[in-house]
Amino acid sequence: MKKKILFAVIVVVVLAVILGGIKGLQINQMIAQQRQPLPETVTTAVAHTESWESLLTSVASLVAVQGVMVSAEVAGKVVHIAFEPGTMVKVGDLLVQQDTVAENAQLRSAEATVALTKLSLERARKLLSQRTSSQAEFDNADAQYKQAVAQADNIRAIIAKKTIRAPFSGVLGIRLVNLGQILSAGDAIVSLQSLDPIFVNFSLPQQQLSRIRTGLTVRVESDALPGQSVEGTITAINPEVETATRNIKIQATLKNTQHLLRPGMFATATVVLPEKDAVLAIPVTAVLNAPYSDSVFIVEDDKNDKNSPPAKVARQQFVRLGVRRGDFVAVTSGLKQGEVVVSTGVFKLRNGQSVAVDNTLAPEFKIDPTPKDT
Repeated sequence: MKKKILFAVIVVVVLAVILGGIKGLQINQMIAQQRQPLPETVTTAVAHTESWESLLTSVASLVAVQGVMVSAEVAGKVVHIAFEPGTMVKVGDLLVQQDTVAENAQLRSAEATVALTKLSLERARKLLSQRTSSQAEFDNADAQYKQAVAQADNIRAIIAKKTIRAPFSGVLGIRLVNLGQILSAGDAIVSLQSLDPIFVNFSLPQQQLSRIRTGLTVRVESDALPGQSVEGTITAINPEVETATRNIKIQATLKNTQHLLRPGMFATATVVLPEKDAVLAIPVTAVLNAPYSDSVFIVEDDKNDKNSPPAKVARQQFVRLGVRRGDFVAVTSGLKQGEVVVSTGVFKLRNGQSVAVDNTLAPEFKIDPTPKDT
């Protein structure tokens, strides 16, 4: 009986040990799985060399080639307004007529005086030739004639100043005067701007002076032309450098046939240099931006994995970035040509994490993307 009880106890102990071992193996496997999470699915791109345009970009302002606020030169009452606000006018077109009734009357009197003094001058010249008059009398008649002519010309000039005309062809702005209004000298009447072509003024650092010259292409972008750019050429470079900023002012000229660009607008000017730069390009989405530094995740074989083929891991690599073009950004240091980087989902990775590459749903990266409206 004792032997049976002892045998039963031994059997129970052996079963307990076996069950405990199995359970322990299961627990160890679960812990191992927790320590080694499943690989993160990512898309990748290869760092490659491209030839990019060499560009110099700056903020710019648009300025009219000819622009003025038409103002009254002399005081007078407005008796006729010959323009419509916002319309095109040509050089010499009448804009505003001031009252010239008094000046016209004075002009008729002055012209009569001119006629009379001219007759007196001719008579004095004839008498002088006949030696019946002195040289002094002739000189006096000549002076009176010239004074009368000058007086008439002065009145005509006043009438011309009160007949206000467009100094050049352009587009008129909002009317600032009314019929019957008494204008003083210098009072504004209407803005007149020549819109085609139009100037673009911008500045570049002095160290770029050796790279720019007149005739280079300039691309201008503005909020007034979303998704578009207008090309012009550099037409003037200031001979001096601004002492406060050490920048040099540059002026380009653009065609503006549709008058979509207006003086005073803010714009971005990009100078296209003749030489091109060789850059190492990767997608912008491959960069993990951080305050301390930018980084990318390089996909490489796991050296600790003895399987064939070995598993892939993501290694974090700090990089220094350059200019950006479309969906790509240039890497100036920290990356080599041909290295494979994670192109999407970098925010969810950590250094040394296992990854599974699946490029079936990888986005298409372009140097000049043209997104469609949705």
